[in-house]
Amino acid sequence: MRGVLNLTRAGLLIAASVVLTRFAGVMIPLAGVLALRLSFGDVPIILASLFLGPAWGAIVGIAADLVGSMLNPMGGPFFPGFTLTSALVGVLPWLFLRLFSMGRSDKPGFWRYLAALACSDLITSVILNTYWLHIMYGKAIMAILPPRIIARAVLVPAFAGLVTLVTNAMPLPIASLVRADRKS
Repeated sequence: MRGVLNLTRAGLLIAASVVLTRFAGVMIPLAGVLALRLSFGDVPIILASLFLGPAWGAIVGIAADLVGSMLNPMGGPFFPGFTLTSALVGVLPWLFLRLFSMGRSDKPGFWRYLAALACSDLITSVILNTYWLHIMYGKAIMAILPPRIIARAVLVPAFAGLVTLVTNAMPLPIASLVRADRKS
């Protein structure tokens, strides 16, 4: 039963990520290439990581990227590097949040989520995605990096705020419900 519930939750988060990334996102050209996507499509992947665990987070990230690129190849052709990045978006927030929560028993708040998401986003969006764009289009990293940093400096606090709102709105974290399912 637990596997079906997790699969259902993951499916809903995949659908939300695809819609938020591919249909509610905005692409901005940099140096003649669509290199900057502004969307909230990472939030469902992050929530999958935090609520269902890093393995499910990676699955949601990979599936959202694959399904999204098939439905709407916004920004160019399929590139497996972006799929790897999406998988890491589903793993790293969980990892950094656990790291920043060591020795603490209180529920994470905005600042801890912000720190975890900033570290995760630095690796995934700022470093890896910029490198993938460099590989794909041959544009100088220093030409596309500054606007990407500015965009992430705006988006990451918004992500942290949304994650904080969602986690505070839940009467019980989904992870607790999953543990409860094991007992039945």
